[in-house]
Order: sequence, then structure tokens, then C-alpha cells
Amino acid sequence: MRPTADLIRLAVPFLALGALLAGVFWLQPRAMSYTGLNLLFNLAVPIALATLAQMFVIAVNDLDLSMGAFVSFAACVTATFLHDTPLLGALILFAAVAGYALLGVIIHLRGLPAIVVTLGMSFVWLGLAVMILPAPGGAAPGWLRALMTVRPPLLPMALAASILIALAAHLIMARSSLGVLIRGVGGNERSVARAGWSVLGAKAAAYALAGLFGVLAGMALVGLTTSADANIALRYTLLSIAGVILGGGEFVGGRVSAVGAVVGALTLTLAGSFLSFLRLSPDWQIGAQGAILILVLALRLGLDALERRGVRA
Repeated sequence: MRPTADLIRLAVPFLALGALLAGVFWLQPRAMSYTGLNLLFNLAVPIALATLAQMFVIAVNDLDLSMGAFVSFAACVTATFLHDTPLLGALILFAAVAGYALLGVIIHLRGLPAIVVTLGMSFVWLGLAVMILPAPGGAAPGWLRALMTVRPPLLPMALAASILIALAAHLIMARSSLGVLIRGVGGNERSVARAGWSVLGAKAAAYALAGLFGVLAGMALVGLTTSADANIALRYTLLSIAGVILGGGEFVGGRVSAVGAVVGALTLTLAGSFLSFLRLSPDWQIGAQGAILILVLALRLGLDALERRGVRA
């Protein structure tokens, strides 16, 4: 991809985030403070982690429709087993990450469509979550609650953590040999295989990373909400997909951006606050968020088209 197109792809989510932030500050000037920003981006960390989890799957040209149910499952385990019996809870979450890696192996070996397999797995994760917590309840481990409510000196926890998460994911995807291999599989699987690299290993690693970040998303969500239920993160499936695409990712070609994905997640988080300030009915807010996403994507496509015309000229 041309450098100019890369810059455009990265700039659009930042422009969208800046425009929404300006709109919120105009509607509610008191939000322009440490406490105001903390409230605006309160749930940004779990959404950003779930978006990055989806990004690893999209990077190998797959799509995960079980992400929301998996995050809900991880949240239920965190609020019960990890709180009451930390060792057993940690083992369950580790097994869940291993199960995600195994899912990637099965999808690759059997040539199954990931979108169908993960749709089926969404019912499995949801069923397990309901078995663990039939009704809302549980409690966040004390150390997790303390971590998620810490107040850094310069930026609110949500923004500071998002920056660190984006940096860590960027180092994995853009600066490590594993990240290059994962993106290579998404870009040209046959070339990776001819070069002697294991496509199976790359897909297993991508799904394992997705499982790890999904578990972290569930843990972060419980740390913020202090409890869990089986439906707590079901909407994260669509939010995670939207965040990756809004952040400059594509469904094919291994073209993803960790930084863009986190900015996309922040934009979607802020969109909910912006629509609340407009006093829009909750019944219409999901549709309005979709409209904002379409407008941003249309802007990105328009800028890409202008860039291509400039190159031809």
C-alpha cells in the first residue's frame, strides 16, 4: 500500500475522534476536565481490548462472531472463580485462551468458514456464561478493581491504559516476527507457506492472541462494573468489528492497524456519550452509532479515491 494511503487510513479515525470530542465539549464544556474525560471514556479499555482481539482474527482474513459472548464468559469467570478461587479462575481463563488457539487450528485444518464456526461458538460461550452466572452477580477481585480505578497524574486511566494497550499491540503486530507472519498469512497465505513458514502456527497464534485480549477485556469490564452477567458484553461483537474497520482495517489482505483499532474503539465509546448529550432515545442510539460509522467510512473511501486520482494524474 502506498505511504500516502497509509497516512490517510490512519488519519481518518483520529479526525473522527477529534470531531466527536469537539462536539461533546461544545455541548457540555464541563466535560473538558480530568473527571469529565474519565466519565466519557469510562468503558473504553474493555472495548479497546475486544477490538484488538477481533483485529488479530481479521488479520488472518477471518471474522469472529463469538467475541461478545467470549468476553461475557471471561467476565463471568472473573467475577466468580477468579474472585473466590484465584488459581482455579486463572486456570479456566488460560484454558479458554488455549481453546481459542485450538479453534483456529480446527478452522484451518478442516477448511471451515470462520464466520460459521465462531457463530456456533458464540452459543457455547454464552451457555457456559449462563451456567456460571444464571443471574447478574459476582464481584470484582480487589486488585483488579484497584487497578481499573487508579488515577494517573496526567491522563484518566481509560486514556492512559488505551495508549499503553495500543503501543503493546502495535509492537506485536508491526515490530515482531510473529506479527509480520500473521499479517503475511492474511496478505498471501500461499507465499508464506512456500517460504517455509507454518500457516497453521500463525493462525493458532492469531487466535490465541485474540483469546488473550478477549480475556483481558472481560477482566477489565468486571474491574469497572464490579460485577458480571452472561449478557454483559454481547454487543462487543459488532463494536469490535466496527472498531477495527473504523481504525483502517480491511476484511482481507492482512491490512490492520493496532493504533487505528484502539482509536476506532475510543471513537465508538465517545459516540455513545455524544448521542446521550444530544438526548437521543436509547432505542435510536445504536442506529445513530451505525450512521456515524458509515459517514466515517465514506470519508475514508472518498479520501482514498482522491489519492488514487492524484497518483494517476
